[in-house]
Amino acid sequence: MRSEAEGAVPEEEQTVTSAEETADDDSPEEEKPKKKQGSFWKELPVLIVVAVVLALVIKAFAVQAFYIPSGSMENTLQVGDRVLVNKIVYHTRDIARGDVVVFNGLDSWDPETQVQEPSNPVSKALHAVGSAFGVAPNEKDYIKRVIGIPGDHIKCCDAQGRVTVNGVPLDEKSYLYTDPITHEQNKPSNEQFDVVVKPGQLWVMGDHRELSYDSRSHRGDPGGGTIPTNRVIGRAFVIVWPLNRLDTLPIPGTFKQSALKTAAAATPPTPLVLGLTLAFPLTHLRRRRRS
Repeated sequence: MRSEAEGAVPEEEQTVTSAEETADDDSPEEEKPKKKQGSFWKELPVLIVVAVVLALVIKAFAVQAFYIPSGSMENTLQVGDRVLVNKIVYHTRDIARGDVVVFNGLDSWDPETQVQEPSNPVSKALHAVGSAFGVAPNEKDYIKRVIGIPGDHIKCCDAQGRVTVNGVPLDEKSYLYTDPITHEQNKPSNEQFDVVVKPGQLWVMGDHRELSYDSRSHRGDPGGGTIPTNRVIGRAFVIVWPLNRLDTLPIPGTFKQSALKTAAAATPPTPLVLGLTLAFPLTHLRRRRRS
């Protein structure tokens, strides 16, 4: 029989784990974070590209940021504000009176502010990126408030000096420019006008009426001062920068008057609507004669 001593491993043959060997065994685990860190830096350019592509897709189809370069919409919007513009909303509803809209004035209106053209390719590229993300001005885009929609009769002014829409006076005190020092408020308009908005057009005005170069100033243009609805980029719905001016841009209450809706319903129909209305009974009459 073998004794317990015979089955034991001699001390000199026993495996002993030294401190150095323990450190060597742990070294691969210590190197893992380094490998992960290296992997992150390799993936970072891909993540940046994906983020930029997603941002451009969102900008093209859903929401876009815009920089406010002038004081034409004060006090509602200040120079240097950034607003987000909803580009989907008008696929679900019509443009409404009181909406603050951004539209492209190319070939329609002259630039309201002159933006110096970048002198070199790098500056041009940076300016293009800045315009796309709303951190640089774009001289082709305007931001105004919609006062009249297709078919509206816009007039200024009534006996109390108010702008009227289809004979209904607007109370614009909540958004017209007020001087922060004198506290004097702009008049609704210093210019007289009397227009009927044609189909597919909009009558727009800035909230700072004494400074805004809007529909009133473009009455000599082919559109009579109005802008095409298909040039509207979207509705500005929130101020996102600077943070101390974070706020929404709702439709003022004066545009929600029931009298405005009643007056709009009483507005004579457009030629297209009138033609369709007459077409149905005429078609029905012809079918009856054939039968």
